[in-house]
Amino acid sequence: MTTRLLLTPDVARVVRHDGLAESLKTLARYIADDYVRWSQFDKSARVANHSDDGVIELMPISDASLYSFKYVNGHPKNHRVGLPTVMAFGVLADVATGTPTLLSELTLSTALRTAATSALAAQQLARPGPRKMALIGNGAQSEFQALAFHHLLGIDEIRLFDVDPAATDKLVRHLSRVEGLTLIRCRDTAEAVRGADIVTTVTADKRNATILTPEMVEPGMHINGVGGDCPGKTELHRGVLEQASVFVEYEPQSRIEGDLQQMPADFEVTELWRVLRGEASGRRSADEVTVFDSVGFALEDFATLRWLSDRAKALGLGRELALVPDMADPKDLFGELGLPAAPQGQSAQTAALAA
Repeated sequence: MTTRLLLTPDVARVVRHDGLAESLKTLARYIADDYVRWSQFDKSARVANHSDDGVIELMPISDASLYSFKYVNGHPKNHRVGLPTVMAFGVLADVATGTPTLLSELTLSTALRTAATSALAAQQLARPGPRKMALIGNGAQSEFQALAFHHLLGIDEIRLFDVDPAATDKLVRHLSRVEGLTLIRCRDTAEAVRGADIVTTVTADKRNATILTPEMVEPGMHINGVGGDCPGKTELHRGVLEQASVFVEYEPQSRIEGDLQQMPADFEVTELWRVLRGEASGRRSADEVTVFDSVGFALEDFATLRWLSDRAKALGLGRELALVPDMADPKDLFGELGLPAAPQGQSAQTAALAA
C-alpha cells in the first residue's frame, strides 16, 4: 500500500503539459462538478489558529467516497524573510478504509484553484461579454487571476494597481507577452476601477481595509473580492455590499472570514452552488452590482486534489511513498519497530536476565 506524492515541480509539469488555459478550464469544471452535488458533502468551516502575524488553518471535507483536507497558512509579512505568504499541502483519502491515496503540495495549486473559482463565479455573475478588469493587488495570486479571466471570460484589458510598484513590475514582466492581453498601470484604485466590467481585489494585509468604496462602484460591475479571507481582514467598504447582490461559497464560513463579517447576521447572501444548480438567480439585470465574497472553501481543494490525482496517474507523475506501514499482520504494529524478539519459551523478565 503506497501513497502518491506530488511536489510543486509535478504540478508545474501538469500545467506545462496541458497548457495553462486548458488547466484552468479543466480545474474550473472539476470545481463546478463538485459544487452542483453540494448536498453529498459533509461540510464544515475551516479550523483556524490566529496569531498577530497570520493564521494557520485546516480545511476538511468529504463525500461518501473520498475525504480531503488542506493545511494552509496566511502570513502577509513572510516576504520579509524570504517565505511565501501562503504555503499549503493536502491529502486525499479513501473514506471506506481511511487510506491516504494522495499527498500533494497545494501552494501552487491553491493559486490555480482560487483563480479558477473566481472565473467560474464570474461566468455566472458578471455581465455577458466583459472586456475590462481592474486588478487591485499584484502579488503572488495576481497573475493567476489575470489569466483565468483572460482565458475563461475573454478579458482583454487589465488595469493594474498595487501600493508596491515592484509587485506590478513583476506582473507586467510575466504577462506582457500574453497574446490579446493589454496591461495598463494605474496611479490608484479609483483610476483602475473606472469603467471596469469586473473588479478583482486580492490584497494581502491582515487588516480591516477599504480598498473599494461605494463611490468607485459603477452600475453593472461585478466585484471579485478575494483578499478578505480571515477575521479582521476586509477589502470592501460595507456600503459596497449594501448596494450589491452578494454571493458566497459557504455562508457559515464567509460570515466569519469574508467581507461579509462586517454585515449583520440577517444580511442576505446566496451560496454559489445554488446558482450553479439553477436554484437561484445570478445576475438579474445589466445594471445590477454583484459581489463574489470569496474566502476559499474546502470543496474547491477537494476538487483540485481529484484533478491532480487524475492528471498525475494519466501522466505518470509523482512518486510512491510508504507513508503507512505495510504489515503482514495488521494487528502487529509493534513489530514494525524491528526490535529483537525474546527467545522462544522465555518470558520478558527471564530474557532480560539472560541478557
